[in-house]
Amino acid sequence: MESMRSVLFLTTFLCSIYLWERVASQDLRTDSIIPTQENPCLKEKTTTCGQCIAISTKCAFCADPEYDTKNYPRCDLLTTHEKLINDKPRCQDIINPPSVLNKTKDIPLFDGDRDRNAEQIKPQQIDLELRPNDPQTFELEFRLAQNYPVDLYYLMDLSNSMKDDKENLANLGIKIAEEMNTLSNGFKLGFGSFVDKPVMPYVSTAKNKINNPCQGCEKAYGFRNVLALNQNATFFKDKVGRSMVSGNLDAPEGGFDAIMQALACESQIGWRDRSRRMLLFSTDSGFHYAGDGKLGGILKQNDGLCHLAADGMYTESSNQDYPSISQVGMKAKDKNFNIIFAVTSEQKDIYDQLKPYIAGSETGELASDSNNIVKLIRDSYLAITSKVELIVENSDNVEVKFQTKCKGNTVKDTNRCENLSIGDLVKFNVTLEVKNCPPTGQEEKTLRIKPVGLYDTLTVKLKLKCQCDCESAKNIADNQNHAMCNFNGTYVCGMCMCNDPYYGDRCGCNRASENIDDKNKQCIQAGTSTLCNGRGECSCGRCKCRERQEGTGQFYTGSYCECDDYGCPYYSGLICGGPSRGVCNCGQCVCKEGFKDGNCGCKTDNSTCMYSGKLCNGRGECECGKCKCNPKYFGSHCQECDNCAEKQCSTHRDCALCKRGDYRGLSKEDCHKQCVHTTAKEQITLKDDVINCEFVDDNGCFIYFAFSFGGNYKLKVEVQKNPVCPEKPNVLAIVLGVLAGLVVLGILVVLGVKFGIDYRDYRIFQAFLEEVKNAKWEEAGNPLYRDPVNKYQNPTYGGK
Repeated sequence: MESMRSVLFLTTFLCSIYLWERVASQDLRTDSIIPTQENPCLKEKTTTCGQCIAISTKCAFCADPEYDTKNYPRCDLLTTHEKLINDKPRCQDIINPPSVLNKTKDIPLFDGDRDRNAEQIKPQQIDLELRPNDPQTFELEFRLAQNYPVDLYYLMDLSNSMKDDKENLANLGIKIAEEMNTLSNGFKLGFGSFVDKPVMPYVSTAKNKINNPCQGCEKAYGFRNVLALNQNATFFKDKVGRSMVSGNLDAPEGGFDAIMQALACESQIGWRDRSRRMLLFSTDSGFHYAGDGKLGGILKQNDGLCHLAADGMYTESSNQDYPSISQVGMKAKDKNFNIIFAVTSEQKDIYDQLKPYIAGSETGELASDSNNIVKLIRDSYLAITSKVELIVENSDNVEVKFQTKCKGNTVKDTNRCENLSIGDLVKFNVTLEVKNCPPTGQEEKTLRIKPVGLYDTLTVKLKLKCQCDCESAKNIADNQNHAMCNFNGTYVCGMCMCNDPYYGDRCGCNRASENIDDKNKQCIQAGTSTLCNGRGECSCGRCKCRERQEGTGQFYTGSYCECDDYGCPYYSGLICGGPSRGVCNCGQCVCKEGFKDGNCGCKTDNSTCMYSGKLCNGRGECECGKCKCNPKYFGSHCQECDNCAEKQCSTHRDCALCKRGDYRGLSKEDCHKQCVHTTAKEQITLKDDVINCEFVDDNGCFIYFAFSFGGNYKLKVEVQKNPVCPEKPNVLAIVLGVLAGLVVLGILVVLGVKFGIDYRDYRIFQAFLEEVKNAKWEEAGNPLYRDPVNKYQNPTYGGK
């Protein structure tokens, strides 16, 4: 019993908490605020409209010029009814600018052909006016288009160790073009080569080595553009075949010099603007990077610009240092390049480490003589085109988030999708948010969202709403020395910015000519000696009341801050029962029509107490819209009572019986006249919200009927036509059952006796075996035994 009471108490307690929270949350939606509710708009002491709207989208600014007289903060929570939460009376000029997103260029996606370039990203441009702390989400679509142009520039290490690779490449050039033309009908192929800087200690500068570093070799060079991008594979074969190898001293090569020039010299190489730019870098060695130039006395930093002569030679090889990894990565990102490092197995691990720093790069293992180059190019191209990774440029101070399902059903937080095929469409949800306003003058910027290695770009022209329109420079200039400020200040967003030495809400006071103590006396209530009753500050002879508790938005009110509009009694967890019942005014509840009492918890309407045409059924009094029943009676309208059910059932029993055709209490005529409220049904359902009755007839059968009061408390009686009779007992079955039970009981007794006897014999036999086991046996003669043989001795022969 105690455990049941504990469970009931705990359940009641939890339900009470739940209901209180529901009521409290409902009240918040209807323009009230819970005393402990934190108000984000008041956490920071804002003085301007721009500062207010930057806190949260829940905060709004009141530009009503008369609002200062109400002692409420201009920056406050905005309710669902577009009303400031502490607004009593209502602010007439609320500023709450929304974020605005417009898709200004939204061309449909389509494949490429000879007459037009493909469109792979949608939309292409968005104009966004963004309010701080107001995230905006839009959908970005990306589709891998067919016949997207491809530019492949083959950049080859022509040091002497790559001689056999060069010969194979020349023979495979046409096959490369044929293979790539199956993937895109806009394919171009180019060729460039590199060795290293023609400076000691990278190459030998001895007279007998400078021009002929090895047998059949030409003079070393940094980079040479041998063949610009074109569609003629025969030219490629011819140019590669004629190229000569060279030699150098150290193991690393000058490949980064060559990569930088191939990326920077767009017009000389022939890169197209709207194409997939692929740079295939082939070598069997490592690479020099920034700082290594000091070994050759080269101190000038690589400038990342193009320095090619008319013959395609890199002119600054001996003057500028090697570029850094980050320089190469940034140039590849800015120019939309995909770099494929085709290197031998010994070097693959080294070049794999470049992938995190050079976006869109891939690494492939090159055979010792480059005979697998066609397959490597195809596989690398498919690996690059089978994925999309979105990057954001110029996103400082802007938080950008991506969500997508890729090709599945689960939404993920990622900017990358893989395993795509030509024609596949991927949708990204892009969310942009600015947490804080940047320094003045930096509110406008342009973001670019683009796939790695592609020209396609979404341009986002972003304008941050860090100030309200009423704070614009033009508005400030037009409202200087305004009449609302007594011609002593600038009128901005309903407030006055006073010129020195003027002060006050309307710049009506002058520090230089007025006595501040005299002004302060105007803030002291009669009978007190404290400025604003210690609940505010005096400004130009008027009290500016402070909050009761910081951050809640609950301010003291009154001319001298003498009033507390939050100290009123509560009803159902709400001040004055909530705004639907009453409001708190200077410590007292002002109830709305239909409510009364100190906490507005009592309803004045008695209609809810009416039952059967009587107030509380004539058995109680109506208090606050609810019935208070006399002793013995209970129910919402005193319609029920203890030990009264039998009496009420007997009142309606005659009508219930006569409707079944049993006229023992009423005649047929009387039944027709008096029992219009009673109906007979084949079956009735006994419910908890009605009074259920039963009557036992002469045959011992039960007749069920029930009565209740329906709409307008009209009596309603229902009786079941067919009685419910108890079933007669089956005598034969009972006799047979008893006999069967006796037989079974006898068998069980016999078996029990038999078991007891056997068990006793078993114990006796076990005791016998135990005694036999412990017995000690000894030899002894039989006193009754006589030996049949007698021995006699002759004395004559005794001793002889």
